Amino acid sequence: MILLLLWLGLMGQQSAAEAERAMTAYVDAHTGEALALLEKVVNINSGSMNLAGVRAVGDVFRAEFDALGFTTRWVDGAAFGRAGHLVAEHSGRGPRLLLIGHLDTVFEPDSPFQKFERIDEHTARGPGIIDMKGGDVIIVQAIKALNAAGLLDELNVVVVMTGDEEDTGEPQARAREALVDAANGAKYALGFEDGPGDPRYAVTARRGTSAWKLEVTATPAHSSQIFRSDIGFGAIYEIARAIDGFRQRLAGEAFLTFNPGVVLGGTLVGFDDAQSRGTAAGKSNVVAERAVATGDLRTLSKAQLERARNVMTQVAAASLPHTRATLTFTDGYPPLAPTEGNAQLLARYDRVSRDLGLGAVAAVSPARAGAADVSFVADRVPAIIDGIGLMGHDDHTPGETADLSTLPSQTKRAALLMYRLLRQHGDL
Repeated sequence: MILLLLWLGLMGQQSAAEAERAMTAYVDAHTGEALALLEKVVNINSGSMNLAGVRAVGDVFRAEFDALGFTTRWVDGAAFGRAGHLVAEHSGRGPRLLLIGHLDTVFEPDSPFQKFERIDEHTARGPGIIDMKGGDVIIVQAIKALNAAGLLDELNVVVVMTGDEEDTGEPQARAREALVDAANGAKYALGFEDGPGDPRYAVTARRGTSAWKLEVTATPAHSSQIFRSDIGFGAIYEIARAIDGFRQRLAGEAFLTFNPGVVLGGTLVGFDDAQSRGTAAGKSNVVAERAVATGDLRTLSKAQLERARNVMTQVAAASLPHTRATLTFTDGYPPLAPTEGNAQLLARYDRVSRDLGLGAVAAVSPARAGAADVSFVADRVPAIIDGIGLMGHDDHTPGETADLSTLPSQTKRAALLMYRLLRQHGDL
């Protein structure tokens, strides 16, 4: 009996090794195909507000999933003012996996940066090439590799490629409803953003981002009367007091940042929230009646967010005489807090990378990980990693450049990780 169990174990190892060799061989043999797909989608402008362009990129990827036998649908974005999202599902016996990408870029049709440009054998430049059309291609190619190894029937996966990651639609709850629904029942979520742009790192924690707005009113008067007990200090002194109060009370806390991006003050102040711009007018001999400031707030956990908001509210409430400060907050992207599940999933990804001869993978500091769609499922999926897409540098700029040598290596890592998650649950 012992010999039989050893023999069965050895056969299982050989079968697993053969499957992994088949997947890596497929990736190597089809790198040219992957590059052609990448060039095709990069050459379609899909700035977040180019709704037709976003849908066109979605159509390209939808055709890829349809060919693999996935059930696909387009979630129309009219209800939240954007193009919408692509959702592709495949049912199997394995644990439910959620794979996350996005179709839009920061480069609208009026940007001069529009086309894929091959620089050399291992380098290409293009709008959205790493953020994150390269990651979308990796999702497709990794699933194709599993299919080539005869494993697709076992795969229980839902892919969500959002159409507004760079400029989220409103209301936000509607804009992320499809993604959140897709996370129901998922044991693992993999995000294919470019992360820090270095294949030695992946993301297990992201800071969330939200906005704040501070509005101040005060008693107007001739400047010669400022500081009088019945006049007070004016709106500009008050807004300066509050902003510096935020700094004094909160600066230096790990992973917490709060930045005032715009400050206006005077007798007349007008501010356009949508455009984040405004005008102010006043005179040097008039005590300022109004002031406004807006900024962002970044935190690593919901608890840190609530603490920071409470402190800021206390500071704003302690107004100078004859002034009034009103502080409001607007929710943005939630945080992805570090968890044991995320750490364990990264450990499995690291093992895959080492076994492929690609070196170790460690968690990047949350200080280097901005907001991303994966954070919206943080409360629903017990194990999450992100930043495992195409590597490169200078995303969100006209110099956005991909290291094409990481296209096959990142695809192999993703395919083998998914396969090992299947095996780990005893489904293979």
